[in-house]
Amino acid sequence: MPVSVLLVDDQPLVRAGFRMILESDPHLSVVGEASDGREAVRAVRSLLPDVVLMDVRMAGMDGIEATRQIVSWARSLDHRVRVLALTTFDLDEYAVEVLRAGATGFLLKDAPPAELVSAVGVVADGSAIVSPPVLRRLLDRFAPLLPAASSGSGDGEDPLTAREHEVLRLLARGWSNAEIAAHLVLGETTVKSHVGSILTKLGLRDRVQAVVYAYEHGLVRPGQLDEDAGPPSR
Repeated sequence: MPVSVLLVDDQPLVRAGFRMILESDPHLSVVGEASDGREAVRAVRSLLPDVVLMDVRMAGMDGIEATRQIVSWARSLDHRVRVLALTTFDLDEYAVEVLRAGATGFLLKDAPPAELVSAVGVVADGSAIVSPPVLRRLLDRFAPLLPAASSGSGDGEDPLTAREHEVLRLLARGWSNAEIAAHLVLGETTVKSHVGSILTKLGLRDRVQAVVYAYEHGLVRPGQLDEDAGPPSR
């Protein structure tokens, strides 16, 4: 079954562009559109989409409040609706607020079409995704507030393999599975398997929690790239 998507944006031309991009992938299906937050909340309740592509800044009810209401409603019914937030404004505050409201993804509207399609798939699979530049800035900003680095998992045993540590360090830099695979000379499916194993072993919900874990445990430090890894080419 294709992933069903609800488009939410106050500009019809923007919605039309997103529809064209998403429907170019046979695994995605746009099932509806909404022009503001209130319409989005109503549409989610009637259409039950898998993913809501949500504009953050709109007249009337904005995307942050709409996300909060959608996620709260879905949880009350034990129904899963994922929200992927989009904005033209590269402001960390928007990312923090919409993620706090319950969104599982945050991208800038100038992301390449292929990145948007991939992000919808990632969010639909239950993982989280944040635009890499935004994620790195957020971590550099909030890392000093995290607990002191720990050298282990608490019981003296490290559950991760050496390869999983490599993958986690690169994941913490905001790299995609494809970029990690290219750097480590692995198949993308193999990297995805490693990421799943990392989340399971550490009891984490998604990639964002894995990134925070890496910072909390001193696997990466804010503002410092790994000595053996250059930035991914985009």
